[in-house]
Formats: sequence, C-alpha cells, structure tokens
Amino acid sequence: MLEDFKETTWEVIQAVVPLTVVALLILLFIGTSQELLINFLGGSFLVIIGMILFLFGVKLGMLPMGNAVGSELPKHNSVILILVVAFILSFIVTLAEPNVRVLSTMMESLNGDGIPRNVFLLAISTSVGIFISISMLRIVYGVPIKYLLTASYLFIIAISFFTKPEYLAIAFDSGGVATGLLTIPVLMALGTSIVSVISEKSELSEGFGLIGLAAVGPIITVMLMGVF
Repeated sequence: MLEDFKETTWEVIQAVVPLTVVALLILLFIGTSQELLINFLGGSFLVIIGMILFLFGVKLGMLPMGNAVGSELPKHNSVILILVVAFILSFIVTLAEPNVRVLSTMMESLNGDGIPRNVFLLAISTSVGIFISISMLRIVYGVPIKYLLTASYLFIIAISFFTKPEYLAIAFDSGGVATGLLTIPVLMALGTSIVSVISEKSELSEGFGLIGLAAVGPIITVMLMGVF
C-alpha cells in the first residue's frame, strides 16, 4: 500500500508541478497582484494533495471493486443481470465523476441558455449507463466494435445538422468529461474482468472500447436536447 501511495504521489507531482511552474511564470510576466499569486500557489498545493488522495482512493478501492464485480457477473449466466449491474454501476460512477459535476455547475451558471444542473447530471449519467450496457452486450455476443462506433458517429453527424450550435459544442465537451478520472478505471476494470471470465474472448480486442462508446452517450444526449 505504501508503494502505491508513493507511486501515485510521484505521478501527480510530475503532472501538476510543471504546469504550476509554467502558469506561475506567465502570471509573473503579465504582472499580476500578489494576492492572486498567493491564492494560485495555495490552490495548486490543494490540487496536488486532492489528486493524490483521489487517485490513491481509486487504486485502493474503486479498481478492485470493478474487477471483483466484473469477475463475478458472468458466473451467474444471466445477460440481464450483467446489463442491470453495468447500468447501475456506470450511472452511479458518472454521477460521482468530478468533471461532470464541474461542467454541470458551469452550465447552470449560464444566463438563460444553461441546462439545469440536476437535469444535466441525470441525462449524462443515464446515457453513459445505456451505452455501457450496450458495450456489455457487444462483449457477450462478440459484436465488432467498429460497427457500433460507425453507427454511433454517423448518427451524431446526422443530428448535428439539426442541433443548436451552442448545444453542439457542449455535447462534445460532455463526452470528454463523462469519461474522466473516476469513470475510466472503474468501467475498464469492469469490462476487462468480464472478458477474462469469458474464456473465448480476447481481453485486448474485447475488453477495450468501453470508454469510447461511453463517450458517445453524452454527445448524443446533449445534441438531442439541442434538437428538441
């Protein structure tokens, strides 16, 4: 456990410190106030501590949970059970995703054109749950992912002609934030574990692609909001 904590700490430092240094140099170059500099440094420190604890928590609890659930589900020989559990788990994980909550707060703050925060959260979480369930069906029945991705993005291109421009931009951002720090490890652990139990499937070819399909759900959902 201590080694995992050290590894996580070093990864976060490598990611955040260079960004902090560059941003600090820019602030000094443009001649910002001392108060803003102090707030920036304090905020950067809190970001480092928060990310360390968050990522360590994901490694310690969320990844093993995803692996355990994914390994047990196929043993019950029930496709419906796999779909229901996959939907519930992905819905809850997306609802807790920090990136989704940040975007939903920003959306609600827009004057007149924003989407209510709770509506946005429920819509995004439900869409991810649906597409993860579709991904589970793909794994169980061996449907090539290229067909699902092709159909999904052809549909996205088609409805983009009828979606309001402001919703079109938000839609693709939604797909990005819905597949964030929390959702990616949990859902990938779930998918690869299910594939590992289904012996005739390849973890490399069948266990990946979940996140790509999960990102499609929010894009389509927000675009449809823009249409209707």
